[in-house]
Amino acid sequence: MTKQAYGCAALAMLCLGISPVSQAELEPISDNAMGEVTGQAFMQIENIPGQNHEFTRMTLTMDVETRVNIDDIQAGQINGGTDFSATHLALGHIARNDGEVFNGKTYNAGDDIPFEARMPYIELAEDAAGLAGFRMGFQQARGSVSSHTTSFSGDIGLKVQDATGAVYDTYLFDGDGGAATNYRASHIGIDPNSCVSGTNCTPLTHLQSLTIGEDNGSTDGTIGFTDAFFIGFQRDDGVAWKTLDGANTISVGKGVFINLPTNMTVDLSQLVGPDGIDRLRTHQVDMGTKLF
Repeated sequence: MTKQAYGCAALAMLCLGISPVSQAELEPISDNAMGEVTGQAFMQIENIPGQNHEFTRMTLTMDVETRVNIDDIQAGQINGGTDFSATHLALGHIARNDGEVFNGKTYNAGDDIPFEARMPYIELAEDAAGLAGFRMGFQQARGSVSSHTTSFSGDIGLKVQDATGAVYDTYLFDGDGGAATNYRASHIGIDPNSCVSGTNCTPLTHLQSLTIGEDNGSTDGTIGFTDAFFIGFQRDDGVAWKTLDGANTISVGKGVFINLPTNMTVDLSQLVGPDGIDRLRTHQVDMGTKLF
C-alpha cells in the first residue's frame, strides 16, 4: 500500500470515529490446552523411494460422492491407435426400481447411487531424465463404472465362473483369436492362451457395467473400499507404481494404464452370451440395459 493510500484509509477511519491503532498481545498456549486441539492438513505430501524412480504423492484429505457421465473419452492417441477408448463412460448410477439395494443401502426409482471416493491423490514418478509419469487415484474407492469400451490398456480384476462352478481370473486380448495383452486390448477371456469369442472370450463392449471395490467377506451385499483404483500416464516402459501400503508394485508400460479392481464374479455364459453384462441405469431418461 502506498503512503497516499494508507493516509486515505487512516483518514476514513478517523472520520468514522474508528481508531486505526490496534493493540493486541500474543499469549502462549499451555501444553494441556494444545493437547485438546485436533486437526488434519488438507494436503499430505509423501516422498517415496523406488528402485528406478523416486515418487512424490500428494493426497487431499477429502471425501467425494459423485455421479458423472462422459459422452466420449480418448486417452493415449498415438501411433495409429488409442490406449483407452470409450463412449458413455459413467461413474455411479441411478436406481431403476423402488427398493433397489446397492452396497447395503436401499434406494427408490430415480435415486442417485453415487460413486464413493475418499482421499484422492496425484503421484509423480521421476528419474534422471525428469518426470517419467504420473497417476491419479483414491486411497478408498467403491461404486459402479459403466462404459462402451473398445480399447483398454491396463488391468481388470474380474473373475468368471463356468458351468462346473470353477472360478477363473480374466485376461485381456488384442482381438478375437489374438494374444493376451494389457495394451490396447479389445476382448476379455479366461484362457491366457486362447480367445475364442462366444466361447471363452468376448468383446469388452459386452462388459457394460462393473462394480469397483473389494470383497469384504460380508453376506449382506456390501462392498469393501479398494485402494487400487487409479489411472497412470507413463513416458516409458518400466514405471513400477507401489501399492498404497508399500507392500507390492504394479509395473506398467508406456502410455495410459488403468487399474480397475472389482469384487465381481460373473457367469461365463452371461459374459460371452449375445447380451453380455447388463448396463446399469446412468441417465435420467432410462435408456435400457444396453443403453443404445
